[in-house]
Amino acid sequence: MIKLRLKRYGKKREVSYRIVAINNTSRRDGRPLEELGFFNPRTNEIKLDVPAIVKRLKEGAQPTQTVRSILQKANVFEQVRA
Repeated sequence: MIKLRLKRYGKKREVSYRIVAINNTSRRDGRPLEELGFFNPRTNEIKLDVPAIVKRLKEGAQPTQTVRSILQKANVFEQVRA
């Protein structure tokens, strides 16, 4: 199953995350199928590739709880239903 989850990168105490589509048996920082966005919790900066995320969700990808909340704030799920 494909999951939409966060991939950690950056230095200690200066963490950032990439939102990626990845196989659920892969490790957290493993090679993703596709990078779909960026999230910086220190500055609350969010950049999303919305068409690619909508495509993955329609194919059946399951977001984690954290990614789900990020996508809800960006109103991505309304585009999936349309």
